[in-house]
Amino acid sequence: MSGKIPVTVITGFLGSGKTSLIRHLLQNNQGRRIAVLVNEFGELGIDGELLKSCEICPEDGEEGSNIFELTNGCLCCTVQEEFYPTMQQLIKRRDSIDCIVIETSGLALPKPLVKAFRWQEIRAAATVDAVITVVDCAAVASGTFARDPEAIAAQRQGDDSLEHETPLQELFEDQLACADLVVLNKTDLVDLETKLEVEELIKQELPRVVKIVESNGGTVDASILLGFQAAVEDNLDSRPSHHDNEEDHEHDEEITSTHLVLDRSFDPEKLQQQLQQLAHQQEIYRIKGFVAVPNKSMRLVMQGVGTRFDRFYDRPWKVQEPKQTSLVFIGRDLKPAEIASQLVAL
Repeated sequence: MSGKIPVTVITGFLGSGKTSLIRHLLQNNQGRRIAVLVNEFGELGIDGELLKSCEICPEDGEEGSNIFELTNGCLCCTVQEEFYPTMQQLIKRRDSIDCIVIETSGLALPKPLVKAFRWQEIRAAATVDAVITVVDCAAVASGTFARDPEAIAAQRQGDDSLEHETPLQELFEDQLACADLVVLNKTDLVDLETKLEVEELIKQELPRVVKIVESNGGTVDASILLGFQAAVEDNLDSRPSHHDNEEDHEHDEEITSTHLVLDRSFDPEKLQQQLQQLAHQQEIYRIKGFVAVPNKSMRLVMQGVGTRFDRFYDRPWKVQEPKQTSLVFIGRDLKPAEIASQLVAL
């Protein structure tokens, strides 16, 4: 029997660029046979579709497909329902797999997932090669997912009852604390001084020396991402978490997702403006999906982090594929009816 299958866990907050990183890895796999597990927050399977459109992986349903979509919530909460049987399937095919990559939900804690690799049935056949945390440089620069130590100290002096850490800040810190490598993504959106400030903020959250590599669009060489041999499941004590003393962790129940599937096309500029307006009106963290564009034979990918958007055409519409616009919204206290009404009226 061959050695253990190395597993790379890709974590990072919503919109940090995890899917782009994995897509680039699949397109530049350097001959490696990579199985991918995708954990979606939301029900449309957008990330899985984006990975399939890289044209490296077999079509859904073909024998030998290496993409598994785990769609029912945070992976660290569903490992007994979906993760375990999926890993069993992959272990049976270990002779045809060089490594496994797991993309966690942007709201997932990485440490509970790594603990699952201590289960005897998995431990004997697979090991966590590394945890890689992807960070959106521009988002951190805006103060969205990082603490400002000086500002917090001032707040504490002014108001002893103030809650200084939000659940999102704790999540950001836990993802960094578990990392073997940090990919600082979207560095092209900030200047050099800002980038250096973000790097310093990240270093303050790291409990040990961890390499930080820069990236634009997730273009990181496979040789940097794979082959750490860290056996992460054996050294979790060096990766502190806010939830270490809890038997189980609870997610922020107010963070939810909603989705829309519309049988119509949109002008990309007008749609983006409307989505940006919605992001101002509601606390929307992430918007992602596919858009049908008038007189275009290709599918448009539209992704937003807050009010910052990017878009690109990923592939032609298939012959029997309905040209629909499908969007997922992730945020706090979402109002699905208002989102739907504004887009339908556009």
